[in-house]
Parts: sequence; structure tokens; C-alpha cells
Amino acid sequence: MRAGKPRVGLITGGCGGIGAALCRRLAADGLTLAVIDRDTASAEALAGSLPGSGHIGLGADVADEAAVETTFQAAEARLGPVDVLVTAAGVLMLRPDGSRNPIAETPLVEWQRTMDINAQGTFLFARAYASRITAPRPGGRVVTISSVAAQLGGYRSSSAYIASKAAVIGLTKGLARELAPFGVTANSVAPGLIDAPMLRLSLDPAQDAQAAANIPLGRIGTPEDVAGAVSYLVSDDASYVTGNTIDVNGGYRMQ
Repeated sequence: MRAGKPRVGLITGGCGGIGAALCRRLAADGLTLAVIDRDTASAEALAGSLPGSGHIGLGADVADEAAVETTFQAAEARLGPVDVLVTAAGVLMLRPDGSRNPIAETPLVEWQRTMDINAQGTFLFARAYASRITAPRPGGRVVTISSVAAQLGGYRSSSAYIASKAAVIGLTKGLARELAPFGVTANSVAPGLIDAPMLRLSLDPAQDAQAAANIPLGRIGTPEDVAGAVSYLVSDDASYVTGNTIDVNGGYRMQ
């Protein structure tokens, strides 16, 4: 860790259900954050509400190559070098009734938009981060957000979403190998059923008990459950953990 100065974290998708919980937890852990969201006003408002001081909010389309680089530059100009990157921006496109398109009926635009945000967005921010790591970076961390859907085939998720989140896991492993010589770790977190807006696209709260019956711990997870795992991965305690995927699913998937 850098002596005498809080680490700087950059969180994409910072105003989402899981993203906002990540921001609150990491700010409480003492990081100074750049909250990134497609809505600039929301990012600024969330940054201003976080514990601690010095946090900033920035707007960006994570799938836009130029916007990602501009956003990274703006964050570092105001906060200094980014130590911790967390990529939480994501999208799941479903039919109006909450069902998924089968592969045979998936429009190319749905496939492309899902891959653009979930896979390409993660890649662009990971690349921007990695390109700035040219010397050992004590406390350097990357945490990507994948999904149990990538591991199980995703009962509630489209094939485009499943593929995009599987790509995130593979990218994270590659990143872990490349950043290891600099002392930087890279890991992924794979949430299961989490009570966040994305889950509610396909699950009515009235069905929660039925869904929870398939989870060994007997409940749907919370965004704070995911934030706890990320908090661990960016901490000193996880300095020897890299290239892994941490499941946060209540036992829904066991290896």
C-alpha cells in the first residue's frame, strides 16, 4: 500500500444495485473513489454521499473506447494513479415479460450490445488500467464482476449474457498472469441470485421463497454480500489470491 495516502479506486457501473453497494463498502474501507456510471449526475450524487471525502463521479459509456480512456485520464488527473479497478457495469436484455430469447431468436443487436457492455467494457477498462502498470504497484487490485450464469448456463439469463460473463472470467485470468510481475492481483466475483434491479427483470418478489428454496443457505443474496467479497479481494489479506473466481451464491453452485 502507498504510505500516507488512501488508495484510489475506480468503480464502473457504480450506480447499479451491486455497484452502489461496492462503492459504499470500499469508501468505508478507506479508499478514495471515482464512481463511473453512464449517468453523470447520478455518479456525482452517489460520490457525494459516500463516507470519507474526495470521491468523484464521472459519466462514461463503458463500451466506447475513447470515452474509457478519457474517463481514466480524468479520474487520475483529479485523484492520482488508480490502484484498484472494479468493473461492475453490466446489462441483461430480456423480453418485456422477463423471459429470455433463445439463441435461435436472439437479434444480433441484443448479442452485440450485451457483449459491448459486459465483455468489451470490462476489457477496455482493464486495458486502460494495465497500460499504466509499468512498475511494481503495492496494493494494486483488479476485481471483475462475472456471474453464476457463466458457470451454470444461466437459468434466468440469455445466452448473450452467459457468453459475455464467461468472457469476463477468461479475461481476468489472462490479466492475472500479466499483472503478477508487478504485484497486482486480478480476480473475478461471480454473484448468484442477488436482490438487485437486474434480478427483478425476471423474478417477481412474490417468487422469492420459491427461488430461495433452491439455494442451500435459504435466501436470495444482497448487494452487500457481493461487496464483502470484493472488499476482501482488494485488501491486504488477499495479496496472495489471484486468477480466481469467488462464488457469492449461497451454495447455489458448489464445486
